[in-house]
Amino acid sequence: MKFVDEAVIEVHAGKGGDGALSFLRSRNLPRGGPDGGNGGNGGAVNLIGDAALNTLVDFRFMPRYRAANGDSGGGRDKTGANGETLNIRVPVGTTIIDEETRTTIGDVASAGELVLVAKGGDRGFGNAHFKSSTNRAPRHTTPGRPGEHRRLRLTLKVVADAGLLGMPNAGKSTLISRVSASRPKVADYPFTTLTPNLGVVRIDDDASFVLADLPGLIAGASQGVGLGFRFLKHLSRARVLLHLVDAAPMDASDPVANARAIEAELFAYSDVFREREIWIVANKLDLSGADAGYAALQSAFPDRPCFAVSAVSGAGLDELTRAVMAHVAGDRQRLESDEGFADARRDIDERLGDAVLARAFAGDRQRQADDPRDEPEVIYRRD
Repeated sequence: MKFVDEAVIEVHAGKGGDGALSFLRSRNLPRGGPDGGNGGNGGAVNLIGDAALNTLVDFRFMPRYRAANGDSGGGRDKTGANGETLNIRVPVGTTIIDEETRTTIGDVASAGELVLVAKGGDRGFGNAHFKSSTNRAPRHTTPGRPGEHRRLRLTLKVVADAGLLGMPNAGKSTLISRVSASRPKVADYPFTTLTPNLGVVRIDDDASFVLADLPGLIAGASQGVGLGFRFLKHLSRARVLLHLVDAAPMDASDPVANARAIEAELFAYSDVFREREIWIVANKLDLSGADAGYAALQSAFPDRPCFAVSAVSGAGLDELTRAVMAHVAGDRQRLESDEGFADARRDIDERLGDAVLARAFAGDRQRQADDPRDEPEVIYRRD
């Protein structure tokens, strides 16, 4: 299935049912009375998290959604049925943005979580509602109100505790395949990884974390060169970034210069990434010259944790994964117990979210300039 991490959809909540105008006359009630019932409320539209989904590709083919209208009221004080709520399944990690106001409506952060995106229209009142001691035969009713209509941008950011950052062929896919059950494509040419891969790294029976492998970055990515830049938003949720660096490059380039170039592209995406925890992981320890590259990286980044590993042989991976697990566990606990820390984290998350949103709209403008053709319109109804 094609990996799609952005989509724009339109949602229409249901219209409320109209109130009824009716009078009852019978043998026992010769003078009768008003008995027009109220309409039903229009159906709302919710987005609900589904752990089985991992892409927004379906929304490219079904961009329009409409909830059911409420039924009109009837005589004998019959109340119209409420319109059925429409629940739209989305992947966990989906951010919902109002296209018109460019504000974030909410995040679907867990399976089963509901986010109301369009409120159904209120019901109309029948003439029985307006009966009073001074108005015994009202002929006044009210129509149902229309439901909300919104154009929404859905942005999927993978939910990972740790994210792998690095150049193509740095060994990210090999590493994630060694420490988890994930089996990404591994090859000896650049850009093997075309979409994000997730793997669960299990340390003990009751200790695990989620690791994300993203397409590699190259110098010039912030100007649109290469593939990995458009996936950087997936790192915005990670608790720690693991910058995987080839300690013994085949082209004899400087590992430190390579690391600085990639981080320059990361900070060009959003300077807020400087406030995220970034660790250096020197890979390919099994190759000649890797020890010197590792020492140079330690010297260049003295204030960061620096690990030496070999994704091929597995050397150093146990130490790395246990250190990540300890950091993730400590981070989870501190978020629950330290209100100041949690507030600071939310502030970082919000600023990164703003950067992701700005990049998304900038990408839209670029795509429209490159290909001005409109997307095909497909309407999905549920009445």
